[in-house]
Amino acid sequence: MSKRYMFEKPIGMRDTLPELYELKRQVRESILSEVACWGYSPVETPTLEFHDTVGEASAILDQQLFKLLDQEGNTLVLRPDMTAPIARIVASTLKNAERPLRLTYDAPVFRSQQREGGKSAEFEQVGIELIGDKSNSADGEVIALMMSSLEKSGLQSYQIAVGHVGFVNALLKDILGSDERAGVFRRYLYEKNYVGFRQEVDQLPLSSIDKQRLNGLLGLKGGPTTIEKARDLVETDEGKEALNELENLMNVLESYNLTDHVLIDLNLVMHMSYYTGTVFEAYSDELGYPLGSGGRYDQLLNQFNGGEPATGFGVRLDRLTEALGKTKEAVLHDVCFVFSEERRKEAMEQAKELRAEGRSAVMQDITGLTNVDAFTKQFREVIYLVGSNGNGGSKQ
Repeated sequence: MSKRYMFEKPIGMRDTLPELYELKRQVRESILSEVACWGYSPVETPTLEFHDTVGEASAILDQQLFKLLDQEGNTLVLRPDMTAPIARIVASTLKNAERPLRLTYDAPVFRSQQREGGKSAEFEQVGIELIGDKSNSADGEVIALMMSSLEKSGLQSYQIAVGHVGFVNALLKDILGSDERAGVFRRYLYEKNYVGFRQEVDQLPLSSIDKQRLNGLLGLKGGPTTIEKARDLVETDEGKEALNELENLMNVLESYNLTDHVLIDLNLVMHMSYYTGTVFEAYSDELGYPLGSGGRYDQLLNQFNGGEPATGFGVRLDRLTEALGKTKEAVLHDVCFVFSEERRKEAMEQAKELRAEGRSAVMQDITGLTNVDAFTKQFREVIYLVGSNGNGGSKQ
């Protein structure tokens, strides 16, 4: 193995420099403040979990898990998502807590990436989980809260795609006859490979009507009339019930006055296999990939012997910050005191007063600067305390 460069990082790992860190902090705090206003309580889970519990329940591909062994030989994983660890907590420590539970989190997750992928292997998620409520109102609340959180962060131009995994599964299994065959087409939908979907349909030994039904699935995107078009394709009770749930959800979102930002997309399939009902993704005009997603996962807690209804969402903090278009903006600090040795104590006293007011104050000895003008451009206000005769000034 060749010697690594001194500044080389593991694949998918990234540094966060001060300007981006500050911007992410602002976005994070705006979201956490909003979810707190909706009554969600914060929880924190370990970075390391057992592979045979959270690792398997997370539904992340095994090759994407970061694994290591503890001293007893147990296989551990760096948490690949937050929903599975919270499901573990809910089914154990919070087993007897009053339902519904409203929980929120803010934490990094880890997913190994291939060299050619160019994706982050560590990224921060901010999200919520609503446990113990099977109603459409719960699904509506989660979507409404995600939309409100995006807007509080400063994002104005966005769209929420809403689908239903139960409908997709019911239609595919009804036509194709098995979960295995349906899985092939779910994969095409997840990858948004609609050309491959149609080519695969052409090769199937099906009637022309069933082929039309399969291809008709690709056209189920748009407004409320999409649900009526879907009813013409589905024949099973499971599929019809899924559409009824979706219609009721749209009524809930209508009550929130949020349907202008919502697109019905019955092609929507998530990479997490534990989703069972309503699913959704958030998009902005600035990005070609989702910056947040979520849905209903009523069966996940069964893996922890605590089956109950649940729904939630997670927002990728890095993608949201990128969508806001702030990554290249300069972040100005508050106040800087540039002082000489004779006036150091005066600078200390004034800086202490500002900090007591909750403001940021930097003290900088003028002899430590090589370029005063370049350094002071980082601040909204610069106060010079230079010279023993009391001369000095302030620059905004």
